[in-house]
Amino acid sequence: MTDQQLHPDTVAVHSGRAGLTELGVHALPIDLSTTNPLPDIERGGDSYEAMATGGRPIEGGSMVYARLWNPTVARFEDALAETEHAAAAVAFSSGMAAMTAVILAHTSATGKHHVVAVRPLYGGTDHLLGSGLLGTETSYCHPSEVRSVLRADTGLVVVETPANPTLELVDIAEIVAAAGEVPVVVDNTFATPLLQNPLDHGAAMSLHSATKYLGGHGDVIAGVVACSEQTAEALRRVRAVTGGLLHPLGAYLLHRGLTTLPVRMRQQQENAKQIVQWLIDQPEIDEVFFPGLDGDPQGILERQMRGPGAMVAMRMSGGYAAASAVASSVTLFTHAVSLGGVDSLIQHPAALTHRPVPADARPDADVLRLSIGLEYAGDLIADLAQAFARASTAVAVEAAPHAAGRGGLSYPVRSK
Repeated sequence: MTDQQLHPDTVAVHSGRAGLTELGVHALPIDLSTTNPLPDIERGGDSYEAMATGGRPIEGGSMVYARLWNPTVARFEDALAETEHAAAAVAFSSGMAAMTAVILAHTSATGKHHVVAVRPLYGGTDHLLGSGLLGTETSYCHPSEVRSVLRADTGLVVVETPANPTLELVDIAEIVAAAGEVPVVVDNTFATPLLQNPLDHGAAMSLHSATKYLGGHGDVIAGVVACSEQTAEALRRVRAVTGGLLHPLGAYLLHRGLTTLPVRMRQQQENAKQIVQWLIDQPEIDEVFFPGLDGDPQGILERQMRGPGAMVAMRMSGGYAAASAVASSVTLFTHAVSLGGVDSLIQHPAALTHRPVPADARPDADVLRLSIGLEYAGDLIADLAQAFARASTAVAVEAAPHAAGRGGLSYPVRSK
């Protein structure tokens, strides 16, 4: 059977395992070598040049040095590429290293220094683009404005869907059509390859903070980009020069994590649906953000995804004071950044992940983001209920005359 005939669950388990039988092993091997023997000077030099310029190891040559190539990392890349319906994938030491390589490969390396960024985006990406650190100029826009802000020197369009933190859905095919010849990179971290495959909708690249759902256990930091072989060569060249290669142990953990992604995502998504249905009836909540909750009026969820995922955001009716109190009062949820692990997390985007974003584009101060894990949904709901009760008391105290001027954030935030 071909990969096209196999269910995504099966592909996730068996991808990247070619050649294990010939090696006489069943578990994935780990190669921790930093340097590799050279067959001779000429073939060693040819090998170095091939990989330093973004190519693959040459037949009869050498992998030379781990900054250029590692077989354990390559196995994970092959596995991820299969799940993303891509010809290739390139792994990096973090999601931000991956995004940096994507930007450099399509701006500095091409002489096109203008980037179009569709908001909202992950705060780190938004900040990197806005900082000018990579020599880029960025135009931020809404999905409907992409075509109007393109320029002759636009080298890249950046989009995230579902978007961080309020889970807006963006029609990838529409963005690709608006971008024309300009390549589009989609941050696919929230959806994972199990729920969404951006390349199937015309995107040039699907990027993941592999730290999140792909690893799934909060013990590895990594990034990966699924793309064409031509794009992979450009990204590998940046990686070789900048030294952003993923450590082989991290690649092993990610490859192993990929095999359990289907069952983890399925249960986490089911838990999220139950929690969302409870949240929408709570008086402490003004608004719940979750794909499909509004009935999917544009049909993006049905057309583009295989499920809404396991990320939830909520707007507290008590404002920042309530949001702060809830984040500090949970006991099963861990108050921490990141997402996608087996345990549930809660965080305040405006104060943390999106703090570097300009105030006019920062998430509202009354919004909290939840990453739903594998715990029993009823227990998670009970934890939120007791946190809401404590928050109600905190808000009452905050509103008392003697408490005037207390609390709040010490930097500008968007009000509700």
